[in-house]
Amino acid sequence: MGRAAGATEAGGEPADAGTGAARSVVRAPEISCRPARGPAGRRGPADPVKVLMHRHRALCERAVDPLEIAAGLEAHGLTDRTVARYRHRDVFSLAEELHVRVPAAGGPVLRAPGPERDPGKGARAGRVLPALLPGGACLTTAGVLRATEGVLGGEARFAVTAAGGLLTLLGLRFCLRGGPLHAPGGTGGITPYVCWLLGYAVYGDGLLAQVISGGPDGHWTAVPGALLGLVPALAPAAWCAHLFATRARHRLAAAHGLSEFGAGVRPLLLGTVALFLCALTALLFLAGLGHPGASGGLAGPVVLGVLLFLARLLAVHGFPEPAATGLAAACALEVAALFLVLAGRLPGLGLLARPVEVTVAAAGPGGVPVLACGVATFGLLVHASVTLTRASAHASA
Repeated sequence: MGRAAGATEAGGEPADAGTGAARSVVRAPEISCRPARGPAGRRGPADPVKVLMHRHRALCERAVDPLEIAAGLEAHGLTDRTVARYRHRDVFSLAEELHVRVPAAGGPVLRAPGPERDPGKGARAGRVLPALLPGGACLTTAGVLRATEGVLGGEARFAVTAAGGLLTLLGLRFCLRGGPLHAPGGTGGITPYVCWLLGYAVYGDGLLAQVISGGPDGHWTAVPGALLGLVPALAPAAWCAHLFATRARHRLAAAHGLSEFGAGVRPLLLGTVALFLCALTALLFLAGLGHPGASGGLAGPVVLGVLLFLARLLAVHGFPEPAATGLAAACALEVAALFLVLAGRLPGLGLLARPVEVTVAAAGPGGVPVLACGVATFGLLVHASVTLTRASAHASA
């Protein structure tokens, strides 16, 4: 009967009593063959990059090279340690595969990769030259006022000062609307903080000295040498910002992993800040020579200049909120110093003014902005050494 059942199956004839048995016998070979088709059935897990490709298709389609895809993946939390689940050694190799497998939204993109996108010397000069306008206007105004001292009356000198200030502001606005110091995503509302810090650099020392001595009363001494060094420093700031962005882009193209890129960019960042510090110190020293007796020391303006440079660098690379926080902290400390001295005049609250009085006794009125801007500068430098060493901070550099 076993042979008859086998013959019946081979001939394809139905069996009344053995239909269930026949079906089970027919299905047995199919079930036994399914493990051989296992890879096709596990198509998803066998190709984990495909899941990532669909998840970040928009990023891959608009990217002009694998570097931008790597930066975008890092911004979404993917690191060299977690990329092993996609069977790659680092984020860069995964980004190269995604760039090949996902076509661009507008067809093939023929733009060159990162290092070859660096503009020529003419284009670089065109980007940095607008940064000379504010300093030129400021120095010209100071020169005119110095040359006409004792010749022009008070109203005429005020008109010259107002015109020079307006030209300086227009040049500053033109400088920050493009070039290496332009922040595409906005500045996070840092303008009021910058205005306060610059105003305090000019008038703050004299005001604090009068408050401590029982004032304020009458006019307090201005320190124009600070502005005469800080405003022309926009030119080296623009050059240093462009140098940092370009070198970081080159390192991003040559790196084989995010950790390698971060280790290479961190000394580049510190070197850029040190280079700007040297240029700023030289400019402030020359400004002090041009206005002897008007400068309240180099330490305060130098620390303020580095603080403003770090804040602008963070805003340029897409981190305006930390920049605004650092500037706001410096402003808060300077304002607090004035109010603590005033509050110390109240009965029983003299202890509040003690820290400010000790600082002024040790370093003069200029010690307060040095301390305030120094704390904020250190905080921004630590934050920049973390955020600006990520590939995502240079995706569009």
